[in-house]
Amino acid sequence: MKTYSSFIFEKIGWNHHARKVVLRYSLDGSITFEETLMLPNEPFTNKMQQRMPQIQKALFALHLIGGISYFKTCLPRKMILETGTLNRTEARFWNSVYENGLGEFFFKNNIDFKGLINFPETETKPEETGGLRTRLEPNPMKRVLVPIGGGKDSIVTAELLKKSGVQVTLLRMGSHPLIDELAHQSGLPMLTVKRSISGNLFDLNEQGALNGHIPITAYLSVLSVLIALLYEFDGVVMSNERSANEGNVTFKGMDINHQWSKSITFERALRRYVQETIGTSIEYFSLLRPLSELRIAEVFTSFPQYFPHTTSCNTNWKILARGLPAIAPPKRSEGWCLKCPKCAFVFCCMAAFLPKAELEKMFGTNLFEHDWLLPLYRELLGTVNFKPFECVGTPDETKAAFLLAMKKKELNETPVMKMFIKEVLPTINDPEALIATVMKPSAQHCIPKTFLPMIFDNRGLESHAVGS
Repeated sequence: MKTYSSFIFEKIGWNHHARKVVLRYSLDGSITFEETLMLPNEPFTNKMQQRMPQIQKALFALHLIGGISYFKTCLPRKMILETGTLNRTEARFWNSVYENGLGEFFFKNNIDFKGLINFPETETKPEETGGLRTRLEPNPMKRVLVPIGGGKDSIVTAELLKKSGVQVTLLRMGSHPLIDELAHQSGLPMLTVKRSISGNLFDLNEQGALNGHIPITAYLSVLSVLIALLYEFDGVVMSNERSANEGNVTFKGMDINHQWSKSITFERALRRYVQETIGTSIEYFSLLRPLSELRIAEVFTSFPQYFPHTTSCNTNWKILARGLPAIAPPKRSEGWCLKCPKCAFVFCCMAAFLPKAELEKMFGTNLFEHDWLLPLYRELLGTVNFKPFECVGTPDETKAAFLLAMKKKELNETPVMKMFIKEVLPTINDPEALIATVMKPSAQHCIPKTFLPMIFDNRGLESHAVGS
């Protein structure tokens, strides 16, 4: 594969009449990448002119995060920004996003990333030497965007917000029949952004370019802030849980976290960037941050109307070729691949709260009966290797899920549960204390005060796990 010395952020095309955004990049000016986004065909804010400075900065941020897919093909040592400038604080933010967001990519390709990411910085302005600007007072949130991915987490967020009285609009990137059904069931309006990835990316991959995981949640987050600016929303409410804060493995001194752009570290950094660099009071936070994946699963089981339509299996969203997502028919036996870490983890979470018959109806099978999943469940339980590179919970959460499922006794004769009882249960000193710790909300979050009762006052979140 040919090497290149520079990655150039060349152009941002913005046609608000056509609702079209074009992001262009190149390797040394010779290999060009052009990515297109078609925005929802809904009326823009009547404050368009007033907000134009913030919109332009959000577009620049989108250009920067969008470049990560193309930069990783050859990892040029030099970055050239032709669409804007960064001060020292901003450059360090993007250095961190690229380095941490590509952590799994570096690990799997055995790349020494030290000193590899260097966004150019301009001379720091005098008023920015402390790294802080005046913080904007947040506006009362009346209209919020909830990015939806087809899984249980965003459904829980949407349903909790519906109870709060705020106006909720769903946001998705790309079309998929599974999300169509979820939106229809929720009764909420939904905006769709159509993203077309540059075909040259797939050409380079076929020629042997480096490939791997990117922080897609970072891209979706920046895009959501832009949509909020354009369509007059007060906040972007994510559905990232506290489990995302924990990494998978250490590599060359860095904690490699598949979910880094879902972590509270990224959330806090982006909140600051939105306030201080983009210059808007739009709120960005995760409503589910204090909760474990297992706790969220319990809350989800109180919304059975979504059972036939929800899947957390990422096989449904994988890009196959030329930027087109895989389209899976929305059937239970086909909505789950039944072999990935996510399917295995979500099954054990649901097994903690649902009867066996409901589980088998949801998944089309009983995953605890499949002995070939034993190695995967050992990884999820933390007894071998490390936590899989997927959006799954911590080993303690998996253990708590097994403990709760074991209490119900319906699955105790399956190969997977027998493995847990024999190999893992004897290592747990206090099962009830472990369950209580996993199910208790954390105080580490960025939730605005008006939304705290949804999580900490247990309104609609009655728990039946501990002591059951």
